[in-house]
Amino acid sequence: MLAKRIIPCLDVKDGQTVKGINFLGLKSVGDPVALARKYSEEGADELVFLDISATIEGRKAFSSLVSRIAREINIPFTVGGGISTAEDAAVLLRAGADKVSINSAAVRNPSLISEIASGFGSQCVVVAIDAKNADGTWKVTTHGGSRFSGKELFSWAKEAESLGAGEILFTSMDHDGTCGGYACEQYRRLSGMLDIPVIASGGAGTAEDIVEVLSPGGGRADAALAASVFHYGEIRIPDLKRTLAERGIPVRL
Repeated sequence: MLAKRIIPCLDVKDGQTVKGINFLGLKSVGDPVALARKYSEEGADELVFLDISATIEGRKAFSSLVSRIAREINIPFTVGGGISTAEDAAVLLRAGADKVSINSAAVRNPSLISEIASGFGSQCVVVAIDAKNADGTWKVTTHGGSRFSGKELFSWAKEAESLGAGEILFTSMDHDGTCGGYACEQYRRLSGMLDIPVIASGGAGTAEDIVEVLSPGGGRADAALAASVFHYGEIRIPDLKRTLAERGIPVRL
């Protein structure tokens, strides 16, 4: 079994790392450059930087901030927010990102996945999917969870894989920021139907939540992404990795 990855997420708005519940009620939790350096030093496997207001406000992710973060860390770094063309992706990759995350633009224009994958390789393309459970159907949302797209989680994930996505980053909007655990049933289903890695996002409150979503008997995800529990010091990455290793889940120590 491949080592599972622990990925802190920096949701950035107006140059500051923020966190809220269900993407609302955002509060500043620190400088993204300082936090990125801290997580890299603590043993995070990767880092995700999402400019969460870029799509809503029609802006591009700040490439200068991407460059500053890239200079401070020595782990893979994914950037998302406001990426609507292959050239947008190229700007961020040149600025120091290892991967780009596309969400709303991919829903609107699925061929964008293929364009970026063909230009830079599938390993650079993370398709982020935000979905909500509506009457028993997991419906894909866009624009920070504010609009339903008409797509369904599992069929869209499979389509994204077929178009060249290298990874799927699924966030349950019902769980995001609640610290009540991940949507493990949905991650287990995604992991079983896809041949590419699945990153779990939304709901981490305790180390046990992360154990569950990564375990073979739980969510079977390849990586766990979290924000609040790391930002507020409720879970320290070295302690988390030791717990995972003790529970038989392979991690890089």
